[in-house]
Amino acid sequence: MPRDLSPQFIAKALGLLILAAAAACFALAPLIGEALFASMWGVEPLTYIGAALLAIGLAILLLAFALPQMTSKYTGGSQRHAQDWSSVTQQYFELFDHDLGRPLRRILGKERELRAYLRASENGANNEEVVELLDEIEMQAPNFRLMMSNIRVLIQLEAPDASFEPQPVEVSAVVRRIIDRYNPVADEASKSITWWADPPEFGIVYSDSAAIEHIVTNLVDNAIRFARSQVEVGLTREDSHFSIHVWDDGEGVAAHYRPHVFDRGWTPAVARREEKTSSGLGLYIAHTLSTRYGGNLTIESATSTGPDDHTAFVLTLPSFTAPKVAAAR
Repeated sequence: MPRDLSPQFIAKALGLLILAAAAACFALAPLIGEALFASMWGVEPLTYIGAALLAIGLAILLLAFALPQMTSKYTGGSQRHAQDWSSVTQQYFELFDHDLGRPLRRILGKERELRAYLRASENGANNEEVVELLDEIEMQAPNFRLMMSNIRVLIQLEAPDASFEPQPVEVSAVVRRIIDRYNPVADEASKSITWWADPPEFGIVYSDSAAIEHIVTNLVDNAIRFARSQVEVGLTREDSHFSIHVWDDGEGVAAHYRPHVFDRGWTPAVARREEKTSSGLGLYIAHTLSTRYGGNLTIESATSTGPDDHTAFVLTLPSFTAPKVAAAR
C-alpha cells in the first residue's frame, strides 16, 4: 500500500468503493428491493440508487485519472507516477471484482436451484410472478458482469506501455460462450441470436482471448439492445487475420451519428440533449481495444425505415505468429 495517501489515491479508492456499492445495489435490487421498500416508498429504489452511485463512482475515477495529466506540466516524472497509480488501482479493483463475483455466482446458483424446485413442485411452474423474478435475475447477470469488466478494462487502458504474448485462441468457442450467456437475455426480449463460422472448422488463431471476448461481448450486448428481432454473429478468417461480424436488424444508425459511435461516453441521447440510458463506454472500449491489438472495428448501417434496416459491426484482428508481440498503440 502506498505510504503517501495523495489526493489521487484517495479519489481512486473512494471511486472504487462507490462502484462496489453500486454493484451491490444492482445485485440486490431484484432480490430484496421490492419487498424491502414497497411498504415504505411505494417504489423499488435500489436500482436508481445503484445507477446514481455508478455515475458518481465513474466520475470520481475519471477525475482521479485526469489529475496527474492536468499537473504533469508542473511536475517531473508524471508518466511513471501515473503508471504506478494505474497498477495500484488495478490491484484494488481486482480485489473488489473478486469479492463481488462470489456473491453473484451464489445468487445465480440459488436462482437455478429455485427454478429446479419450481419445475419439480406441483404448482411451481404456474407461479408466474416468481418465474418472472427469476428471469429478471438471470437477464441482469450478463449486464452486471459486463459493467465490471468494462471498468477493469478502462483501468487497464490507462497503462500505455502494456504488452501481451499471443496465445492460441479457439475463437468459435469464445463466441459460443458469449452466445450461450446472452441467450436468456434475447429470449426474454423475444429476440433470437445465432452464429456461424466460415470455414466451419475455424481452428486456432494467435491473439488475446480476454480481449476478443470483451470486445465481442460489448458488441453483442449492444446488438441485442437495439435489434428488432434478430442478432447474428459471423466468423471469417484469412491467412493473416480474422474477422467477427455482429449484425442486428434494428432501425440502424443515422449517417450523421456514425462518426461518433466510438467516441468516449457518446450516445445519440447526448446529441439530442436527452437523458442517457447507457454510459456510452462499451463501443469506445471495444474500438480502443481493437486498435491496441493491431486491428480495427468498423460500423456499417442502413436506415431505410423498412425491413432492410440493420447495423453491422466488423472486428478485424491480426492472427499473430511471433511468440511475443508488443501491443499496438
